[in-house]
Amino acid sequence: MSLLIDNDFHHRIDLFEPGDKTALVCVDVPEVQRIVVENLSELDYKIHTGLFFEDILLKLQSHTYDVVVISEHFNASTLATNPILQSLNDIPNNQRRRQLMVIVGSSVHTDSDMEAWANSVDLVVSLADVPNLKHVLRRATQRTRSFYDPYIEALQGAGLM
Repeated sequence: MSLLIDNDFHHRIDLFEPGDKTALVCVDVPEVQRIVVENLSELDYKIHTGLFFEDILLKLQSHTYDVVVISEHFNASTLATNPILQSLNDIPNNQRRRQLMVIVGSSVHTDSDMEAWANSVDLVVSLADVPNLKHVLRRATQRTRSFYDPYIEALQGAGLM
């Protein structure tokens, strides 16, 4: 349930309960944001949105979202100058391993591991594929969990977490 009208995607703030799948959507183009939110809702994610860098940073610091979707040109930036992408380096590794970071943009190619690695995210999605985000995200989530779950178990077994 959203605290605000569901059509007002600029300020969506769902209430989170323990065990909920959560997502933060950092997309400032209303039509793209609407499609992203619809796809995440179909996957049963509870969603927060943010349009201002300071608000997004505060949300990232206060909650470990399962998925964070970031617009390539957020706030008229580029991949090289995107303040959200730059702030990802400040997130502690144990929190970062539990989050799936996704870039949505016109200059990236969907599911390109090299582009994702170059931008320090887990998944990139082309604007043309945003309507299919739920399918791409479902696959990426499974792939990421199959990689990180044994790694996290090994760290816990070694007493490093």
